[in-house]
Amino acid sequence: MNRTGIMMSPIASKEMQDVDPSMMAPPGDESALAAMRAEYIASADMVGSMPPPASVSGAVQTAVAMLKGNHPALLLDKLGERLAFERTGTRLYDALITKCEVMLDGQISMTMADLERIRAEEARHFLLVSDAIESLGGDPTTQTPCADLAGVESMGLVQVLNDPRTTISQSLHAILTAELSDKAGWETLVALAEDQGLDDLAAEFTVALEKEREHLGLVTTWFDEALGMSYGEVEIPADAAGSAAPQGGGATPAA
Repeated sequence: MNRTGIMMSPIASKEMQDVDPSMMAPPGDESALAAMRAEYIASADMVGSMPPPASVSGAVQTAVAMLKGNHPALLLDKLGERLAFERTGTRLYDALITKCEVMLDGQISMTMADLERIRAEEARHFLLVSDAIESLGGDPTTQTPCADLAGVESMGLVQVLNDPRTTISQSLHAILTAELSDKAGWETLVALAEDQGLDDLAAEFTVALEKEREHLGLVTTWFDEALGMSYGEVEIPADAAGSAAPQGGGATPAA
């Protein structure tokens, strides 16, 4: 009847572990499982494929980029990934807003206005990526391989935010995970755009990256506050809009 951790029943757990070695089956290994997985890996297809250019002008742009030694398919694939993740990010903040309308009690510096602003910025980033895909001759409605991957990766985050049992602290942990990934994704887009000589796109992506860095700083602060930690102030970019709460620095226990 023990349905708890083993230490809750020390006598029975000791009896359970006190077994004659001769009565135990020899230890196994995972070699058979690894062999089966290796067979599947060797015969598996890729996770999707990149679609052809959506228009004649897109095909021309792709051909010109390849002649220049660029890899337009890679950039479009990563743009598709960012598009999928920004869509999910917007929905994550929708879910957090719904939860905070019920549970937010003023114990942390996060406000509904903060959440609404970040949610709007995530939605604008989605539109920015969609426009960028179209400008490169792609189709933002297609699901690229990396977009498929991002969708699978973010499923757990969506489940955490939409679970009515999770606390604000637990929800902010999921949001923090998303913002860390978001920041890294925009850094990749900036690097790819610069590498392919797309200076205008690189500049737009850099602005989005600065916003994501601000989001990350704010969410980090809110999460730490929800855990009862207080942090010293650090500077954020001068052009960062909105109500910027103190961001993470050296940790000291809350008084």
